[in-house]
Amino acid sequence: MSLEPGRVDDEFEFGALDAFGDWLLPLTRHVFVPDSEFVTKLERKLAESRMPDTVELYLSRAVAIGFLSGVLLWLFGIFAGYALFATGLVSPTAFSAPTFGIFTIDDATRAFLLTLKVPFIVFLTGLLFGTFGFATAFGGLVTVPFTRSSARRREINLLLPDVISFMYALSVGGLNQLEILESVARADDTYGEAAREFQSIVWETEYFDTDYRSAIREQASVTPSEELSQFLVDMLSIINSGGDLTRFFDDKRSKHMRTARNEQELALDTLELFGEMYMTLSLFPLLLVIILAAMSLLGQVQDFMLYLTVYGILPLLGVMFLVMLSTVRREDPGSGYLRPEDDSYYVAHEHEGLTDVGLVERFIGTYSIFDRIHDYEGSHEAVAILTRPHHFFRDHPLYTLVVTIPVSAVLVLLAIGNGAPSSWSEILANPVGGTILYLYVPLYIVFTPLAIFHEWNVRSRRAVLHNLSDNLRKLSSANDTGLTLLESIKTVAETTPGKLAREFENMYAKVDYGMSLEESLLEFNNRYHLPRLARTLKLIMKAQEASNHISSVLSAAAQASENQDDIDREQKTRTRMQVVIIVMTFLTLLAVMAILKTQFIDVMSRLSANASGATSFGSGVNTPLLSLLFFHAVTLQAIISGVICGYIQEADVRSGLKYVVAMLTVSLLVWTVVG
Repeated sequence: MSLEPGRVDDEFEFGALDAFGDWLLPLTRHVFVPDSEFVTKLERKLAESRMPDTVELYLSRAVAIGFLSGVLLWLFGIFAGYALFATGLVSPTAFSAPTFGIFTIDDATRAFLLTLKVPFIVFLTGLLFGTFGFATAFGGLVTVPFTRSSARRREINLLLPDVISFMYALSVGGLNQLEILESVARADDTYGEAAREFQSIVWETEYFDTDYRSAIREQASVTPSEELSQFLVDMLSIINSGGDLTRFFDDKRSKHMRTARNEQELALDTLELFGEMYMTLSLFPLLLVIILAAMSLLGQVQDFMLYLTVYGILPLLGVMFLVMLSTVRREDPGSGYLRPEDDSYYVAHEHEGLTDVGLVERFIGTYSIFDRIHDYEGSHEAVAILTRPHHFFRDHPLYTLVVTIPVSAVLVLLAIGNGAPSSWSEILANPVGGTILYLYVPLYIVFTPLAIFHEWNVRSRRAVLHNLSDNLRKLSSANDTGLTLLESIKTVAETTPGKLAREFENMYAKVDYGMSLEESLLEFNNRYHLPRLARTLKLIMKAQEASNHISSVLSAAAQASENQDDIDREQKTRTRMQVVIIVMTFLTLLAVMAILKTQFIDVMSRLSANASGATSFGSGVNTPLLSLLFFHAVTLQAIISGVICGYIQEADVRSGLKYVVAMLTVSLLVWTVVG
């Protein structure tokens, strides 16, 4: 069901499942009282997450899915319980016979109870599985609105200062209250969930003939963000009292900028706490491996426990920590692309494919000359990719996988064909060589180009932000002297060095050759597609539609940019400390593992080789297996630590690939010496 006109929502129709839920609706109403606290809270979360279902329909669907899941797992549990007894894996005699304390029973009753014991255990197994299936499915579906509401609240709070700055720019331009609300509602390509809150206000006034004051009041009561709710209430009071709305927006903009900085500091404090937690948690598998290795001297440890620790617990802790980080460290919301309102031919769109050759794509089939131009342009693009592949991979880093994954697979197959270790026993005999072939070589081939081109892509795009605040100040000063925005852009381009100044020169040249200023700004933005840049340019474009003299708006944009610079600087400094902690933790684990390898495993191996007698101390230690598992433990720790480092800094897993490659290199060099 679509939530917006002309927009395809990601919901899908449940069909027969909804019909089954309707059949269960009387039971749902009986169990979940409409006026209960749980139902009321769920109804509010459904509204906050913009899910179109009523609370009764959603609960009945959740019950239906939970019931079906419970039945399936109940049947699976009965089958599994029966299979355990039928295959002999579990014997009925493994369970004690029923006793009743002081009561005495005859032999026939005892035999009857023993006969019922196996069916009862099978039924109990099915019941436990069914209960778990229902609780998991029902609980998972019920938590979806709460999760979506929380995610929307975070995004709205993050974008609210920019939304208020945008409204301030529109107010300076002379737009009235309704026009400001409509402009913000149309800016969902830039302000995301915050703009969609204003869409609800606009739709209430357009489609339901609701007074816009009542629509604002209603939206303030259902928005998931308390900050936005308070802002809407305050704005409504200013509108009702006939106060100065422009001054109100200016004051609120400054206030919410300070609030954004405080929230950012709180998030960084939480990240520091997580860094200390990771330092402790990542040592747990190391301690467990040491304990298991020591217990193996007595022959009391099975190999399964070692495998579970290295290949199960160690990666699981890393994944859990990444999930925890994702609740605090989030990337800048938005794709960074701006959507032209008139569908301009000259502006690149977000979803243009790799085979799109540009403007001529929109004229194919009109005249034969356009078809020939399309063919020539396609050939030109192919030649450009072949002659400058590094630029192509810089713009599309993930396409390196198309080359590197087949190359790594071919190299491994060739090595196997030339006699490389191909079985587990052969890898145990040569743990370093086998691990290098099957793990390090593919990871180096795949990760190194991807890391290089991803970093190149990010740094080349972000270079345009280095002097953004200063250039906005200069634009404001030039515009304040009476120059138009275009003339101010030309002046700043002529007097300022840097990448942004060169882009200003290109913009002025394009306008000089007939392109509109709005189109040139959109094209510039979509080339770099940075969310922060998109919000700044959206602010400027909307302001210059009303007037060419927008020095106050440019000053506000410069102030917002400087505030973001301060936040980014603080974030970079404090996350760097977290990266140092994680790297030092990895190096500590690597050093301990190397010492264990040289001072424990190798010593025990020599003692076992020189011992006379099968029952000598340490003769049961599987030294090749321990050596291999230690090497794999430090390798997995290098991968996990590198990914976490990148996610802490950039909220992007790909940014951690450079750390992964560096840590893998260190672990390989150390283990080549000690192994």
